[in-house]
Amino acid sequence: MREGFTTGSCAAAAALASALRQMSGRTPRQVKIVTPIGRELTIEIVELTYPVCGVVKDAGDDPDVTNGMLVTASVHLNSDNGPITFHAGEGVGTVTRPGLKIPPGEAAINPVPRKMIEDALRGAIGTRSASVTVSIPGGREKAAHTFNPRLGIEGGLSVLGTTGIVKPYNIESVYESFSLELNTFKAAGLEIVGLTFGNTGENAMRKAWSIAGRCIMHTGNYVGYVLDEALRLGFARVLLCGHPGKLLKVAAGTFDTYNRTGDGRREALCTQAALAGCSRAVVQKLYDSSTTEIAMQIVSKEQLDFLWPILAKVTAKRCRDRMFGDLAVETAFIDNEGHILGSSPEAALFAEELRHAT
Repeated sequence: MREGFTTGSCAAAAALASALRQMSGRTPRQVKIVTPIGRELTIEIVELTYPVCGVVKDAGDDPDVTNGMLVTASVHLNSDNGPITFHAGEGVGTVTRPGLKIPPGEAAINPVPRKMIEDALRGAIGTRSASVTVSIPGGREKAAHTFNPRLGIEGGLSVLGTTGIVKPYNIESVYESFSLELNTFKAAGLEIVGLTFGNTGENAMRKAWSIAGRCIMHTGNYVGYVLDEALRLGFARVLLCGHPGKLLKVAAGTFDTYNRTGDGRREALCTQAALAGCSRAVVQKLYDSSTTEIAMQIVSKEQLDFLWPILAKVTAKRCRDRMFGDLAVETAFIDNEGHILGSSPEAALFAEELRHAT
């Protein structure tokens, strides 16, 4: 299936084109940008009212909500040296609540797209300061069909993407890729495999446990399927690590973590807090948290960090129960910076085995 590119790639290309248009006096038909995974993209540019340039989002064969939408950027270039700032134009949301990757009051342009835009611009404008306004016409209406309103992102869509590339969603091919990757680990003689949800989780897991070898794979939303396949292929042990935003779902018994399929994060956290004797007021605060990041802040403020090892133990048991005890699973809650919040009893031993697995 055909790959596409993210709204972050669109915004970076449009911003570069806007800067080049002002510097050269003409609008480039195409620009080249480099994605965070090192792939170079050549992207077609739409000329709009000076100095605005746009890119039509192409999500490939993925049913992305923003596919076919126009993403535009207008760059204001300053004569002095300095930072690049970001602003929300039409159809791009503004963050209104704490706990997200961007602080309240800022345009909902995530950190990786911001870096992509800055990297693209720096190659053209050097150290000059600039301000970038990103717009997605029609984004306010589209945002009503996303989780942005629940997260406190108002006025439009978010500019997203961690790799710059949109991989098409096809469940059969996704499952097949999981099976193939597990097979390569098995063929290499591994009896244990490390699992996490994606790139950020892998980086955090490697940092937390000092794991360097090729022994970790991504489950995406399909942690249940990957566990089933690991058992079928004869693995003996699994170490599953992740941010609470995903792993708490598994603690609640949700093994397909896609946000429209299942949740249970608050319920899992609040149940253990209540069982530990926390006051009704504290449990209510946890339950009212609009994001997992806010819940994590409450856990820290209320000195409830002892809950993470308990939840890790609960999560590991959930996984083992799914496998009817035929696959040994240990788990750890890890934040995005690679700090271990809490782990199940044998997780450190499994991590030690992974460090020497390849």
